[in-house]
Amino acid sequence: MGSSGVQMVCLAYGVIGLIGIIVCCALPQWKVTSFIVSNIVTAQNSQEGLWMNCVVQSTGQQQCKNYDSWLVLPPDLQAARAMTLISCLLSSLSILILFLGAEFTNCVENEDVKPISLVAGVGMLLAGLFIIIPVSWSAHIVVRDFYNPLVVQSQKMELGVCIFVGWGAGALLLLAGGLLCCFSRLKCGHLDGTAMYYTDTVYCNVPTSVNKQHVE
Repeated sequence: MGSSGVQMVCLAYGVIGLIGIIVCCALPQWKVTSFIVSNIVTAQNSQEGLWMNCVVQSTGQQQCKNYDSWLVLPPDLQAARAMTLISCLLSSLSILILFLGAEFTNCVENEDVKPISLVAGVGMLLAGLFIIIPVSWSAHIVVRDFYNPLVVQSQKMELGVCIFVGWGAGALLLLAGGLLCCFSRLKCGHLDGTAMYYTDTVYCNVPTSVNKQHVE
């Protein structure tokens, strides 16, 4: 597969990863708990997210309430808010940079700017880390509290959908960023004893005479 095909695949992975980050940021399903009392009608499901917590009754009625203050959140959700927003911003910018600098687009005519796909790769790597860290942190706390005998049974939480979506989105962004960095990295060759450094499309730091001989 050529570099253009790799860039197209990475762009698709980046878009899917960005959608996953938006889902994690919007849905209140980071932590979920279900408990049923003697009367099945009163069964309810509690859900916690980055911005609100919701209670879903067995009848289908759902009530959500925004958190009163940033300071009332536990440390993992405080960090998750910031890191998820940063991840969303980084992935959006990386996708835009990749689209503008990709070889299959004509948005940027200057070939000297084309290797900025390496910048997009680094941005996607950072975006993947910034979404994997908070979901893994929250998952660790949920599992720790679940097996803690001091926590009341009705207050024990389970992993929500957003945790798994975040892991998947982070994995796709890391994969896309790694591929972009591998295919956009500087390579080194030798021609007539002179070092020649080049990317996929641009030669640099090469004497003019050597460059002309290579072209011929």
